[in-house]
Amino acid sequence: MLKMKSLVMSALLLGASGMASADIHFIIPGGPGGGWDTTARGVGEALVKSKIDGNASFENLSGGGGGRAIASMIKSKNKQGDILLVNSTPIVLRALSGQIPFSYRDLTPVAGIVADYGAFVVRNDSPLKNWDDVLAAFKADPQRFNIAGGSARGSMDHLVAAQAIAAAGLDGGRLRYVPYDAGGQAKAGLLSGEVDLLSTGFSEALEIAGSGQGRILAMTAPEIVAEHPEVPTIKSLGYDMTFTNWRGFFAAPDTPKAKVDEYVAKFAALIKTPEWEQVRARNGWINLFEPQAEFIKSLEAQERQLKATMLQLGFIK
Repeated sequence: MLKMKSLVMSALLLGASGMASADIHFIIPGGPGGGWDTTARGVGEALVKSKIDGNASFENLSGGGGGRAIASMIKSKNKQGDILLVNSTPIVLRALSGQIPFSYRDLTPVAGIVADYGAFVVRNDSPLKNWDDVLAAFKADPQRFNIAGGSARGSMDHLVAAQAIAAAGLDGGRLRYVPYDAGGQAKAGLLSGEVDLLSTGFSEALEIAGSGQGRILAMTAPEIVAEHPEVPTIKSLGYDMTFTNWRGFFAAPDTPKAKVDEYVAKFAALIKTPEWEQVRARNGWINLFEPQAEFIKSLEAQERQLKATMLQLGFIK
């Protein structure tokens, strides 16, 4: 506790003294409009507006299931300046499934920042009115029912949808999943009528619903979110399934501990600011701040849990 207070105070002093004028560069493993993009840009926005950092820049490096961005981070250890990679549960999933040749261990975990939940969205004109309609359509003909996601087959959007189907006693392994490159393209696939349902993050689902282009049928929180009581959870509908997706940041390998502590101090200060609260509330995120040691423990625990689930669903053997 004393260490955490010290980290927060250090970052606040940096901001107050004007010493935190260094720029920070975020590498985003997917295209515009997805959860990684939204998270990096939201954090960067709040860091600058709260004057914890002087400026934030962003680089979308999609490709290779996130592997291209991780490879870039590994090379960035020879570059000057503050460079952070945003990532989430897929860095664990894709390593387990062999979709990328890296894992979180090839980078330096810095901190977890927020949690987001999975959500399932349809177009406004969809005949699917609720989650039971989804289950009925899948049960009637699994091969004709398409679910889109902004990640590759076997990755998070696919796994979350398969888990939700399996919770109803159906074969989630038979799910016909259509992968897109990040949330923006997956949303376009839904709105164009290419697919029946979109599996995405709750924050992206709120954006679609808020624009009047779609409806959220269900989400994967353990209980109804107080700010959005109109959205049922899979669990509230009687199915024993929840899913929480963390989002956090990683530095290049061999980043000095002092530099990691500096990053952690900035994030610890950030989540106390009104600028951050505005970004968080706008996106429907849950604060889940975990400094480095706690973050690494959570990554290890999630790796064990996801491996068991993926084996059960037949995603890996």
